[in-house]
Amino acid sequence: MSHINFLEKLMDGCTVKWLELEQVAKIKHGKDWKGLNAGEVPVYGSGGVMGYVDEYSYDKPTVLIPRKGSITNIFYVETPFWNVDTIYYTDIDTSKIVPKYLYYFIKTTNLMALDTGSGRPSLTQAILNQIQVPIPCPENPKKSLEIQVEIVRILDTFTELTTELTTELNARKKQYNYYRDKLLSFEEGKVEWKTLGELAKNLDSKRKPITSGLRETGDIPYYGASGIVDYVKDYIFDGDFLLVSEDGANLLARNTPIAFSISGKTWVNNHAHVLKFETYAERRYVEYYLNSIDLAPYISGSAQPKLNKKNLESIIIPNPSPEEKERIVIILDKFETLTSSINEGLPREIELRQKQYEYYRDLLLGLPKPDSEVAA
Repeated sequence: MSHINFLEKLMDGCTVKWLELEQVAKIKHGKDWKGLNAGEVPVYGSGGVMGYVDEYSYDKPTVLIPRKGSITNIFYVETPFWNVDTIYYTDIDTSKIVPKYLYYFIKTTNLMALDTGSGRPSLTQAILNQIQVPIPCPENPKKSLEIQVEIVRILDTFTELTTELTTELNARKKQYNYYRDKLLSFEEGKVEWKTLGELAKNLDSKRKPITSGLRETGDIPYYGASGIVDYVKDYIFDGDFLLVSEDGANLLARNTPIAFSISGKTWVNNHAHVLKFETYAERRYVEYYLNSIDLAPYISGSAQPKLNKKNLESIIIPNPSPEEKERIVIILDKFETLTSSINEGLPREIELRQKQYEYYRDLLLGLPKPDSEVAA
């Protein structure tokens, strides 16, 4: 059965009526939570849960829509909650619309296009009230709700699967970090230690920064401190190298790896050190080690953190036998593929499931909207 036929079967000859949001739900303001006692009831603002109190402002299934701030943060809440004045709650007419169906539909709406703020994003009740919501089979209220429930069930299946995969990925990452730290920890006296300057050849002198206005567009990766920043026409390196961030806030924040391998024809600017190793295992071993340790003692500057060449080459690294390095790298490579690779492993599976969810969401909620139809 094609996807279109599936939708036709679900609708079973029913029509679709588009109603303004105010016809199926009343948008209500939040309240100040100052003075409330601590408890177990979540307090929602535009950024999510802000705290917990012992009273609630609403206790029915609802869709929370930010009034100010992060206006694309939409929440579906089924249990009692308190909401502050930066986020609206919706008092939903459940005789016309299933609350979670409304939630899924609002998630497809481009709320930024409705922004009325002059600096800080803002949504007004008047603007939100005009959002057109598709109601299947309005001529048969009972069947209409049944269709909505089925649409919610299908979309819930995809979101639950994505959640399960994400939970699995987080567990794998913890497992990876555990084994990485265990494999890269050595008892004192069991292994020799060397400086990074002794283990790698530094090729920083070959780097050439090019300002964006002077770069010729091509297909050669142009690398900076945290990865590819552009693509250019020519190259200055050809081979396998390890790049290590030289400056930038990420040296301390570590939101992305500060050491990363590159291969093939590349261009590197002066924001990343370029290191050459004798073997793949040597390079990857050092990459894993640098990404696992605290580099703060080697970093200078606070406003603009910097890892200069002298400090980089003074980093002390455990130096087990080539065979042991290879064993460690083989194990960690497998974990990295599972937890980090965009082409395979769990991240790829999550990406595919998310695309599948979005496809079915748009299919199921993209109900026909005749140009001549006017909400009544």
